[in-house]
Amino acid sequence: MRMTRLGDSDLTVPNICLGTMTFGQQNSEAEAHAQLDFASGHGINFIDTAEMYPVPARAETTGLTERFVGSWLRHQARDRIILATKATGPGRAMNWIRNGQLDFSRANLQQALDGSLQRLQTDYVDLYQLHWPDRNVPMFGQYLFHPEHEHETVPLQETLGVLAGFIQAGKIRHWGLSNETPWGVMTVLRFADALGLPRPVSVQNAYSLLNRTWENGLAEIGFRESISLLAYSPLGFGHLSGKYLRDPGALGRVSLFPGFAARYGKPNTAQAVGAYAGLAERHGLTPVQLALAFVYGRWCVGSTIIGATTMAQLKENIAAAEITLSAELLADIERIHLQFPNPAP
Repeated sequence: MRMTRLGDSDLTVPNICLGTMTFGQQNSEAEAHAQLDFASGHGINFIDTAEMYPVPARAETTGLTERFVGSWLRHQARDRIILATKATGPGRAMNWIRNGQLDFSRANLQQALDGSLQRLQTDYVDLYQLHWPDRNVPMFGQYLFHPEHEHETVPLQETLGVLAGFIQAGKIRHWGLSNETPWGVMTVLRFADALGLPRPVSVQNAYSLLNRTWENGLAEIGFRESISLLAYSPLGFGHLSGKYLRDPGALGRVSLFPGFAARYGKPNTAQAVGAYAGLAERHGLTPVQLALAFVYGRWCVGSTIIGATTMAQLKENIAAAEITLSAELLADIERIHLQFPNPAP
């Protein structure tokens, strides 16, 4: 397992992180613990969860993911685990979380962190992330900025001060952003530096063969400002496995939860997936191996967040880290990318 440092922090993490958003919805507590045991046994001590998980978010299940991780964590050597979680942001109509008070004010973030710590059965998290911006910004499949959607937000300076207080109190070691834009990252850095407050060490954004928008601006920021990309959805919600090409009704998150279809149901997605699947076959790889090996090998990726509902999927996902793509294959990927650029941003 290749190790990397997140930003300029003291967090050294493996290049694979175990995502947990299926825990409590598609995976039972026993299954969650089995995944955590298997991953940690293969050197993956980096775990990512969130206050609102599992996904899809429902009042009946919210918080179960952190509880499942917490019941496993209490039997581990805490200092050997890099634990990341996220605070739910506003605008997603989840009134059952903190009575709908989801902006990033001091009181709301304090309540969010305290709740996560209780469910995770720990007194600190290594990386605390803002799940999405407080402000109006396109995300989760949206790709156009709409000024008419502007709304009142908590000043970034206030939010940065709250996070700094959490670090000073020992409740978090470092903090990060998620689902962010170039403007957002640079503005946060500007305020942090001006106020002498801790900078974010990472940004958790979608990154895959279907969505390489990180490379258009954010990659340079990450490089020049020492901020690591935590790449989520490296298989494009399962589309890059090729299973939905073979059978549109195949068992998976897309068929189980139709509300997620819009993000990856854009016009060129199926054509791009087909082209990548064909390329994988010509090189003796599975579509999963091609898609994950691509993300694992990118210079701009600090760690890749993988998720699975079965142990077979988890084993294949981890094993793909042993594959190095040839220069010829990478050139073929670029040709497909230029033909179908970012079909599912």
